Amino acid sequence: MYVISYTYLMNQSAFSEMLKEQFETQVRPLWPAIKGSLAKVKKPCTRRNCQACARGDKHPAWLLSYTEKGRRKCKYVPKDLVQVLRQALKNGRRLEALLCCFGKRA
Repeated sequence: MYVISYTYLMNQSAFSEMLKEQFETQVRPLWPAIKGSLAKVKKPCTRRNCQACARGDKHPAWLLSYTEKGRRKCKYVPKDLVQVLRQALKNGRRLEALLCCFGKRA
């Protein structure tokens, strides 16, 4: 009985270690990662004499929506960070799928 239990535990341990290494290998390239969404919106600006706003045109802006402590939050994103955030969001979706996949195996 002891030999069977020991063998089972050793195999379980070796499998867990292999799974951990495989997971780490697949997760490393997924940095940075974020969960949320990115949206392009058009907003009026705060300048009093803006000709574009006076015509009814609005200024494009980017918003990142995410959840923090169970509450939905939004932040304005500078234009030069949009590409980085798009990649981070893509990585976040991949990471979430990977977690689901490995959760089923464990």
